[in-house]
Amino acid sequence: MSELRVASRYAKSLLELAAEQGVLEEVHADMVSFHKVCIDSRDFYLMLKNPIIKHDKKLAILNAIFKGKVHKLTLAIFDIITRKNRESILDAIAKEFHLQYNIHKGIEVARVVSAVPLDKDLKAKIEAIVSKISSFNKVELEEKVDKDLIGGYILTVGDRQIDDSIKSKLKALELEFTHNPYIKEF
Repeated sequence: MSELRVASRYAKSLLELAAEQGVLEEVHADMVSFHKVCIDSRDFYLMLKNPIIKHDKKLAILNAIFKGKVHKLTLAIFDIITRKNRESILDAIAKEFHLQYNIHKGIEVARVVSAVPLDKDLKAKIEAIVSKISSFNKVELEEKVDKDLIGGYILTVGDRQIDDSIKSKLKALELEFTHNPYIKEF
């Protein structure tokens, strides 16, 4: 089975169990922080993927880092995954858990790339646009700054993209100028 499929199944089970026990928010915060640790520490991420390091050693490292800082259900899932020799997919489980949590809570994830950082008013306007586009009523906005856009923004919601950047308008204008109907081509 593919890594994503296995991670999705574990994440779904963890989500259902956390919701049943009433600790969904705590486990979600744990999964988000675990994914952040994997992003921030390449050594930690590579340690989880390394087949040479024994599984009990990996569990000891996970316990040393997270014990007392995360919910006991999160530690239990670390233990289960490690005993099944699948700790290499823990980061994928954390990502998939966040995605399934957003679906469960009715949160739409939108990505916006802009030339400058967004202020509160612009964020509110973009969140309103996303709410109109999607069927979800809550919006989680991921921001990225790209100076090459010159101005405007590129908004991605699901499989839709709204490109309202100066860079794309200049490219369209450049393309339009290359096709001059008044000059006879040879």
